[in-house]
Parts: sequence; C-alpha cells; structure tokens
Amino acid sequence: MTRASIREQTTGFRPIRICLDARFDGGGSGGIEQVVIGLASGLSKLTDGNEEYFFLTKAGADDWLAPYLRGRCKALPTATSGLAKMRSWAGSRLPSLKAVWHTTKRQVLGNRSAQLPGANSEIENAAIDVMHFTTQNGFVTDIPSIYQPHDLQHLHFPEFFPAHVRSSRERLYRTFCDQAQMVAVMTDYGKNDVIRRYGLSEQKVQVIPWAPILAEYHPPGPRECAAVKQARDLPAAFALYPAQTWPHKNHINLLKALAVLRDTHSVTIPLVCSGRLNEHFSDIKRHIKRLGLRDQVRFLGFVSTTDIQCLYDLCRCVVFPSKFEGCGMPVLEAFFAGAPVVCSNIGSLKEQTGDAAVLFDPDNVDEIARSLLELWTNSALQKSLRERGKEKAALLSWEKTARIFRAHYRRLAQRGGTCEDASLLRTRRV
Repeated sequence: MTRASIREQTTGFRPIRICLDARFDGGGSGGIEQVVIGLASGLSKLTDGNEEYFFLTKAGADDWLAPYLRGRCKALPTATSGLAKMRSWAGSRLPSLKAVWHTTKRQVLGNRSAQLPGANSEIENAAIDVMHFTTQNGFVTDIPSIYQPHDLQHLHFPEFFPAHVRSSRERLYRTFCDQAQMVAVMTDYGKNDVIRRYGLSEQKVQVIPWAPILAEYHPPGPRECAAVKQARDLPAAFALYPAQTWPHKNHINLLKALAVLRDTHSVTIPLVCSGRLNEHFSDIKRHIKRLGLRDQVRFLGFVSTTDIQCLYDLCRCVVFPSKFEGCGMPVLEAFFAGAPVVCSNIGSLKEQTGDAAVLFDPDNVDEIARSLLELWTNSALQKSLRERGKEKAALLSWEKTARIFRAHYRRLAQRGGTCEDASLLRTRRV
C-alpha cells in the first residue's frame, strides 16, 4: 500500500459513503433479498478501511435486514415515494441533472408501467459518494453508481411477461445500464449476455460471484431439524426444490418427470417444494391433480431461515429444473449444506456447478426423469457430489464478495485503494 493510500484510509479524510438500495419488503423478494442480506453481512465484517455503508430501506419495513447491519453498516430509512416526489427531487438538483431527468422521463416513462422509483433527499443529506442499485430498479442520479441487472429473462422468455412488463423492463434496464459507471453480474454467461444485448463495454461489466446465504444464518442442530421434520410431516426421504412458483422455475416439467418415473420405472420420489406461492401456483395445482401427484408432492410456501436449512439437511437431493437464472442461489446453498444437486444445464447453472451436479435439459421431461433417478438411486454419486459441492462452496463467502465490491466503491469514489484492492480488481473470481 502506498503512503498516500495509507494516509487516506487512516487519517482525517472523511469516510467514503456508499448507499445500497434495499427498498423492498422482506419475505417476498426471493434471491434479491438474500443478496442484500449477504452484502450487509459481508460489509459488516470489514473492520479495516474508511467507509460507511447506508442501506436505503422502506421506513418501518427493515426488520428483515436489521439483524445483519453491524459495524459500519446502518439503515437509511425512507418512505416509498412516487413520481411527484421524483420530479421535485430532480428539479432541485443541478440543471444538468434536470435535463437528464426530463430526457429519461421521456425514454423510461413513455409507458405508465415503467415508472421509476423515486429518489430521496436522504441520499443528498447523507452525502453519498457511490450508489449501489442492488435490485433491477433504480433512480436517476448524478452520483457514481453500480447497477445489477440480475438477469435478462424478459428477452430470453418474453412469453412469461405481459407486453407492458417487457417494455417496462427493457426501458429501465437500458436506462440504468447506461447511467451506471459499472454493471455487476454474477457469471461470465451473464456478462456476455449484458454486453451483447445492451452494447456495453467489457470493462464496464464486472463479474462478482455471490456466495451461499446459509453461511450467514444461525445453523440449526439435529433437534431443531427433527422438530421441523415432525412439524412439517416430511417423508423419510425426499427431493427438495426451493423456488417461487414463477413459470420459468419449471415446476410443471418436474411434475411430469415424477409421473414418468412412477408410471414407467415404478419409482415414487416424494417432492417437497419451498418458496412463496404466487399467482402462477394455480396452474401448478391443476397439473398436480391431473397427474395424480397429490400424495407425492408438498408445497410448503415461504419458510423461515431455520426451516430452509433443515430442509437442505433432511433431503436426499436438491433438484433445480429452472429454465433461466442469473445466479442459482439454491444451488450454492445446496453445495454449502452438503446436499447433492441435479439441475438444468442452462448457461449460468452449468458455469456455477461444473462437475459438482448432474445436469439435464430442462425442456426434456424424460431427461429430467432419468437424471433425477440416477442421483436418487446412486449413493456413491450422492457422496461424490456432496464433496465436490462443498469444495466449491468453500471458495465463496460474502466477506470476499464484499471486499471486491469495496474495491470498486473506492475506485468509483476516486479515493485511492490498497494493494489488496488492486489485486481484487484484476481478478474476476472470488
């Protein structure tokens, strides 16, 4: 570390102030919620340096995040604001920003469904140096920003989105990718996708892998898992699928594969599904009834952090048949928990799993059935995949991810850095 950078980090320079967007309710935001919890936990562990981290939250709706905000991390509550407040805020800024706002409003708000979340005076009052948009939304700002477009599913599977939602997503994503000084993705697949679709430079898009969120939770013991098994009336052996009931999660093809195994191979594999039951669950229920799987399949809905850890511990394997993912967080969780994985061979998942999972084509029901049967009945394969998965999980942690983001925060704030930062900025992997 140079003398100048040591002095900047340890003397009278005011701390670099980073704001991370966390304006959503807990319990319904899936992987994005886990990412914010992971970042909060990781950044809270960084005791060196001269930074302060503010998590922009909805007033009165940050209970889900508060337990993970320690050290230099704190909540920055703000009421959810509308378009009127956004106009007022933008109008009070410099004329250049006002021009940006009016231009962006024409580009982004041509469709009412594409309204931007409102920016807040709290950002100015806190003298934020870098804004990190952790979700796929954002707001117009002249503060240097990082934007995370978690996936471009609306371009790959437009049939899963109404036309106005596709239009809204496209305008928002393009606007915030253009505005950001850096776009963060989780895999090389995601990087290539964003560059190809939005014409971004390779230097602007940075690959920063996520880590398993289970490492940040209090681990349950055998008694707690036994209690969960009894309370949930779980079978002695089952396959676990943790995912919300979105169409791209592909529950229906998985159900069809279970029926194939039962009817063709005389093998009954109990399936337990966790995750919020949204408006698409009614279609899944119809298929369960039509396929005669009501006694074989259980949907638990959203479960607690203790329950999900116990489910990973109790299951024989995790099955993940998703058609599209920016990052398969449940796969990383399974690796950490020591649960063998059978999952889709799509680009991001194939990159994340390597040789630590059995892979299948998510559109091929017979292949899903064969792959699941192979893992379900082969104890040697289960053991091998557990070991490989744990090896992969051991390479990842939210503290490492936080250190990479911190190196970029310092870079964007133009406040110097350390030798470690320089190394992290050169390395594309945790």
